[in-house]
Amino acid sequence: MANTTSGAVIFDKTFAVDEIIEEAYERIGSQVSSGYQLKTARRSLNIMFQEWGNRGLHYWEVGETDINLVEGQAEYIFFRATSDGTSAVTTPANTYGVADVLEATLRTSRTAVGQADSALTKIDRSTYSAQANKLSKGTPSKYFVQRFIDKTTITVYPTPDSSNAAKAVHFFFLKRIQDVSGTYTDATDVPYRFVPCMVSGLAFYLAQKFNPQLVGQMQTLYESEFARALSEDGSSTSVHITPRIYYRGK
Repeated sequence: MANTTSGAVIFDKTFAVDEIIEEAYERIGSQVSSGYQLKTARRSLNIMFQEWGNRGLHYWEVGETDINLVEGQAEYIFFRATSDGTSAVTTPANTYGVADVLEATLRTSRTAVGQADSALTKIDRSTYSAQANKLSKGTPSKYFVQRFIDKTTITVYPTPDSSNAAKAVHFFFLKRIQDVSGTYTDATDVPYRFVPCMVSGLAFYLAQKFNPQLVGQMQTLYESEFARALSEDGSSTSVHITPRIYYRGK
């Protein structure tokens, strides 16, 4: 009689923070024996997640939402420091972790009937600065993103006029990875593909503090596993290759 399987594929969510820390310490030949060891490991894990933000786009942290346009208002603010969704200007729900705006469209309707999107062009600071009259009203065709310490702002140009007040900007945004809290039985905000490199990365960080002779070995393993996880992240698309035809001139 064949053995049965577990029937579950939830290891990434049942693998709690305390187990991640325990596994990382074991990899550098140590054991968790004090509250300080838990605290310093949690701090290292949060620092590592911050560093992951510098390594490219993480597709599991891409979200989408709408912002309602207001006549005469060019700038819209998304606070990153709070989790209650409050803002002095506007903050759609669950966008307090906006790190960047990836792409945006002007949406004329949000109902199934009559919805129409038109692409907005993302411009840099120099291009926006060169606009002669930034408060001129019309139909927005461009947007400019600024990323500050505590907030991210999106500025549309031209400034919406009365005919665009009922429209919205639909955009895809990049969120920050959620922090690891002091509740060590929580799961991390990381998909199963990144669990191996998360543990290897934490072991590398802990080796720098508790077992320096293993730093090189842990770093090599970490970078190798991170590269494999990053190559697997995202979604595949069809690729069509068309040969280029040259005609010899007479």
